[in-house]
Amino acid sequence: MYEVRIGKVVVVAKPTAAVVLLPPWARNECAAYCLDHLASHHGRLRARRCVATSRSEEQLDAPTITGPGGRPLPITKRKKKREAARSDERRISKAAKLTLRCLMASLVLTFVANAAVIFAHALTDRRISVPGHLAWWCGDERIVYIAGSIFLYLYVLITLFDRQDTPNVAHILTWSLGLLGEIAILVSSASGKSDLTRLRIQEAADWDLAEHILAILRLAMLSGALLVCSPIAARARVRDRQARAEEACPAEMDEITPLLTRDPMAEANYHSRDSNRRPRANTATSHASQYNGADEFAPTTKEEDAAFYRPEKLQHKNWYEYCRGYKLFFQYLWPSKSRGLKGVIFVCFLLVMGQRVINVLVPYQLGIVADILRDQAGLGVMPWGELLLLLGYKLLQGSSGILGCLRDILWIPVSQHTYRALTTAAFEHVHSLSLEFHLSKKTGEVLSALNKGASVNSFLEQVTFQVGPMLLDLLLAIFFFYNRFGPIYALIVSVVSFYYLYLTVRMAATRADQRRDMVNADREEEAVKNDSVTSYETVKYFNAESFEFGRYQTAIRKFQAAEAKVTWGITIMNMAQSLVFLMGILTAAMVCGFEVSAGTRTVGDWVALMTYLAQLQGPLTFLGVFYRTVQQAMISGERLLELFKIRPTVVDKAGVQPLHHCDGNIKWDAVKFSYDKRRPALQNVSFECKPGTTTAFVGESGGGKSTIFRLMFRYYNCNSGRIEIDGNDVKDVTIDSVRRFIGVVPQETILFNESLMFNLRYANPSATDDEIFEACRLAAIHDRILSFPDGYETNVGDRGVRLSGGEKQRVAIARTILKNPKIIMLDEATSALDGETEQRIQAKLISGNLGQGRTLLIIAHRLSTITHADQIVVLHQGTVVEKGTHLELLAKRGRYASMWEKHCRAELAAEEARAATTKAQRLLRRAKLLPDARKSRKRSVEPHGYGSSPESPAIGTATPDGMITPHTYHGEPVWKFPNDNGSSISTLRNTPDVNGELLFSQQAIRQRFGKRQ
Repeated sequence: MYEVRIGKVVVVAKPTAAVVLLPPWARNECAAYCLDHLASHHGRLRARRCVATSRSEEQLDAPTITGPGGRPLPITKRKKKREAARSDERRISKAAKLTLRCLMASLVLTFVANAAVIFAHALTDRRISVPGHLAWWCGDERIVYIAGSIFLYLYVLITLFDRQDTPNVAHILTWSLGLLGEIAILVSSASGKSDLTRLRIQEAADWDLAEHILAILRLAMLSGALLVCSPIAARARVRDRQARAEEACPAEMDEITPLLTRDPMAEANYHSRDSNRRPRANTATSHASQYNGADEFAPTTKEEDAAFYRPEKLQHKNWYEYCRGYKLFFQYLWPSKSRGLKGVIFVCFLLVMGQRVINVLVPYQLGIVADILRDQAGLGVMPWGELLLLLGYKLLQGSSGILGCLRDILWIPVSQHTYRALTTAAFEHVHSLSLEFHLSKKTGEVLSALNKGASVNSFLEQVTFQVGPMLLDLLLAIFFFYNRFGPIYALIVSVVSFYYLYLTVRMAATRADQRRDMVNADREEEAVKNDSVTSYETVKYFNAESFEFGRYQTAIRKFQAAEAKVTWGITIMNMAQSLVFLMGILTAAMVCGFEVSAGTRTVGDWVALMTYLAQLQGPLTFLGVFYRTVQQAMISGERLLELFKIRPTVVDKAGVQPLHHCDGNIKWDAVKFSYDKRRPALQNVSFECKPGTTTAFVGESGGGKSTIFRLMFRYYNCNSGRIEIDGNDVKDVTIDSVRRFIGVVPQETILFNESLMFNLRYANPSATDDEIFEACRLAAIHDRILSFPDGYETNVGDRGVRLSGGEKQRVAIARTILKNPKIIMLDEATSALDGETEQRIQAKLISGNLGQGRTLLIIAHRLSTITHADQIVVLHQGTVVEKGTHLELLAKRGRYASMWEKHCRAELAAEEARAATTKAQRLLRRAKLLPDARKSRKRSVEPHGYGSSPESPAIGTATPDGMITPHTYHGEPVWKFPNDNGSSISTLRNTPDVNGELLFSQQAIRQRFGKRQ
């Protein structure tokens, strides 16, 4: 046995067999080379990954993605740089392209000369007469061949000027088929089996000779075009083959992941971690990162905007891509579970087909009526039957006819179903996404993408009942004209329809950038208007009305300038469209009029022809307008699909069970977590919270306190370590069950723009009014709510702006009480409350029924509010540096003691400031500059939650339960803290111990910390 390595291709060969192990990126050429090489030395081959079974690179870049409901979603295709480079290599030289243009122009001129020969022959030879074809002695087929070829090769010539990627496969195929057709026509004519002019006179041979010469010239031109393209195509194939071989067999070996693996996810992810390449965004993650919500191998490059964001530049796509995008919505919109709606759709389809038939019958019947009226002119006979039949057809015709109205009525439940299915799926999907998405999202773009459900629904109806039927109308028109009037009229309709649509597509594409500028200017105008109106108070504060008026007028002028360019472009396009259609109607009217004058057509035929052509103007005009909107509609749909492709980073593992019971025991064991692998957020965090205890987290901002709460609530999963609730790893139970046992009071409370009762009952929809009132009493908000004019039915405004910060926090506390969780997390939950209210709520949380039997986790910056905690965890840069009770941490004289000293200094400065303010006010009152305050009025509660009284200007005292209350000792204000061992704080000069409590006077604090200057 021996092993051969060809680049990254590992070949293990035996004397009688060989196993070829190819990585997923291996190209066909490399695989074929290995197999051929081994086949020449061994009799049997077994391919572990061969060309037939290998997946395309596109599939490897982005594995199967599912959307809401598990429905498969398409792969996001991204242009690769090498494809752009190859496209540049395929571009031919200017000389070659000029040669092709000259050849195509000459080819068009040969057909024009062919038509001139026929016309000259008709003018010079008066003996021409073909029975049944008086008007077209050369035959309809000959006219269609020459006229159709002129317009066909004229379009090919236009594409050589209009497109940069020409010539392409379509050009080569057209020239090849054209060459074969010209050869067949020339051979048939030369052999005498086909008479070009369909004449039976000898003199026609001279005119045939001229046409033979023109045919030979066409053969030479088509052959020359193929010869010019052949070496270009050959060089392109060689370059492509070399490029693929270089990519398939690189010179250096860079093994990062094992080649042999049984994990399909790892197999699909094989090439996504090449250190020399940028990681692909759509590559499937491993199982670990899929459930952790934080990928250690995430790219470190600058993040691009999400795919569902509004594109700054409109994308140029072909019709196939549009149809493919339309097909993808079918799985969300088709009422697969409703037989009734399926039946309605079938009936609507029959009505649409009936409308198409009526569109054909109306002009046909009108022609019959015209012929009858002409034949019976002056006889006094009215064709009542034919007229009534025409009237019946007209009543059924059109979107406002009976069939159209009936279809609209029947389609209402289907339309509502499609809109409901798509919008609710998008809404539910956004709510299922993880916190990582919601923290980094652009809210406006997300809402805009969600609103695209209505756009997709209307687009579906347009395609189903307008675009599809109108395209069918065009096909039926061509078929009808061919059978009713002949191939010449079918050619006229085909040419007019094609060039009308081509002109619309090309001119609309050239106006795409102008339209983008107009849309962006409109968005900017709306943004300026919205910002100015929402910032009304700021504008008034700085007297900036004139500036805002000018800024808005500038935005309007910018929008109007862009709008004028778009309007000019649309006007020019409409003129061009009308000109093309008018030329088609004029040509058909002249040809049919000539035949009527020659006696081969009737007046009724001419009336039917004009009526049908007039009916075709509607579909053509709509298709022109529709193309201008289809691009934006499909982009809207793609934005919605891209939003569907975003997957939540934290999901339940397969087969996990819910957490049925919770006592509140929390344990963290060596937890590590990082939002970005370059900067860890938590490192080896370990602590344990017993049921019914209080744990406080303190530290500087960015130390990891909020991250602990987020991991606790399963917004993220840790990268390593374990987070347990009652001995269960939170990853091994469902996310929903964990969150049901946890109540969170955030620092910034967001309320719905509804009544207070709605926001309170949101936590527990089954709660009674009495339970809600009791919860509000416990949160000290009940009396305040009753003071509102509307009481509990008071609307709180957008995000709760009509309530103060303290009122919103108390509402949040009341909601948490109604949820009745076993674990309560308070994130600066009382930071906006006044001191008196905070003390009341703290007392209820500590010794009252709010905290009884519950595990409390508290984040606090005011250290005085957590001195009662059973455990204080000090965090610094994501690491637990200290852990213990308040007195234990003070005794350690570490980071917590330093924070406490700073806190004391701040409180001392605040007290001195309050004393100075009181003294100043007293002096002002003595000078009669201020009115006397009522003696019964109590001093207002100070910030930071510390109350005081005139009798005791103390900083405050800490009772054994941790609450701050005024206290004096021998007439001197002091702080009083619980003393467990009598020596917890020996750095401060203390006053005598009284009743087992250690007292600290302001004099001792000033001596320790110094007096504020």
